[in-house]
Amino acid sequence: MNGAETLVQTLLASGVKVCFANPGTSEMHFVHALDQHPEMRCILCLFEGGVSGAADGYYRMTGEVAATLLHLAPGFGNAFANLHNARKAQSGVLNIMGDHADYHLRFEAPLKGDTVGVAQAVSHWTRVSSSAAKVASDAAEAVQAARSRGGQIATLILPANTAWEEASSFTVAAAPPPLRRPSAAEVKAAAHALRQPGAILMIDGPALHSDLGLLAKRLTKACGARLMQPFFVSRFRRGAGAVKIERMAYRIEDNLKLLAGAPALVLCGTARPAGFFAYPGLPSTPDDPDTRLIELCSREMDIGWTLQALAEEVGEAELTPDDFVPEDRPAQAEGAVTMAKVGESIAALMPEDAVVVDEGITASAHLAPALRRGPGHDVLTITGGSIGFGLPNAVGAAVACPDRKVLVLEGDGSGMYTLQSLWTMAREGLDVTTVIFANRGYQILREELAAMGVNEVGRNAQRMFDVEGPALDWVALAQGHGVQAVRVGDMAAFNAAFAEAMAQKGPRLIEVLC
Repeated sequence: MNGAETLVQTLLASGVKVCFANPGTSEMHFVHALDQHPEMRCILCLFEGGVSGAADGYYRMTGEVAATLLHLAPGFGNAFANLHNARKAQSGVLNIMGDHADYHLRFEAPLKGDTVGVAQAVSHWTRVSSSAAKVASDAAEAVQAARSRGGQIATLILPANTAWEEASSFTVAAAPPPLRRPSAAEVKAAAHALRQPGAILMIDGPALHSDLGLLAKRLTKACGARLMQPFFVSRFRRGAGAVKIERMAYRIEDNLKLLAGAPALVLCGTARPAGFFAYPGLPSTPDDPDTRLIELCSREMDIGWTLQALAEEVGEAELTPDDFVPEDRPAQAEGAVTMAKVGESIAALMPEDAVVVDEGITASAHLAPALRRGPGHDVLTITGGSIGFGLPNAVGAAVACPDRKVLVLEGDGSGMYTLQSLWTMAREGLDVTTVIFANRGYQILREELAAMGVNEVGRNAQRMFDVEGPALDWVALAQGHGVQAVRVGDMAAFNAAFAEAMAQKGPRLIEVLC
């Protein structure tokens, strides 16, 4: 038995069953070991950003850690952007990064790089295995770290010789340590603050997609507080049957109005809200300067226990139908394409309990009002703002939930970052429908430039924002990756294409000219 074999056996014995991979030469012994264990599902992604994005989506929908297999520092660097999104989503991800054999590192080989440095920049836990004998125990600790504090990024770096040299046996990962909890005094202070008229309880994490949301609604109703959530979250419930929770806006100006005058803002499972960027003449945070900010429970703490403790202090009110989003499916829209109409038709045709991965960027604001009226579904958003999240995250969500329809709302510019994920969808037969909003540019950058006070756009800026000349052909791109695709220019064509995609299993892509 060699180090690679003990690694695979440790992962399996510890409950890690999926590996999203883009391996290289340094990982060949690990690949061979994986080949001896078909019970580990190995999924090839053609770009490392697809690997990390898929592992993120998998965790968001299962709460279970998947492994990634990445090739040295450059390969890990390619995965970095979606690891950043995963970190902001509080997703547990276990990265296995190969490195040169330890005795080879003194030479300046072409792929030699700072594996530790690139890993530590985004990982909560990083370790280099020093010998084959330590690979199993290191892997077990990596699994434990990835599962700790509500989900972390853990990276285990394996010099190639630790994979091929002799080792003894596997290890089973220990359970993660208990989550921290606020003190009784902190809970009492937060409960007192929430009794003030206009106070706000802001929640995130599992409270947005589990029965903890019911508990949060009951306790805020009992004390008269508002219940809110951040705009960008890892997962939340929307549509018919969802608990009514106010959602913050994207723009800092809108959030200043939402939070104005609140006597207290109690945070449970989330951090203090901040603007996506700094803007001239605007504050960095939207909470009122006179609002008392109470950071009761961070995302790394025991959110469920904290909400229960709050409920014991303030009481729980009975919920009524008015506390839930009613069934209100819109009709299919007709006529010329607008984003609002596309939202109406999606809400009219999408099945119950779909998973919607939202990287529509500027389109999303126009889609959301209608989607809130649709059937109940889970929404995954781009928590870290690093674009190229949507397609690979949908891969992970579809692997996690093979019996649920996965829908990706994707901008054409952001989709180009990780379009290789379409190939993985086709190869794995994943039930993912991708809707590309082809506005032929980075519309969000046009809006951000205006927000910075620049209203006159010249040739250079225009060419940095447009993706025309040539125009992207998403039908050809999808078909080249093995995904059936169609382009639509009016609502009748969209309705037909979307209805067909919803009625069939497997990957589909619809390019919407807008």
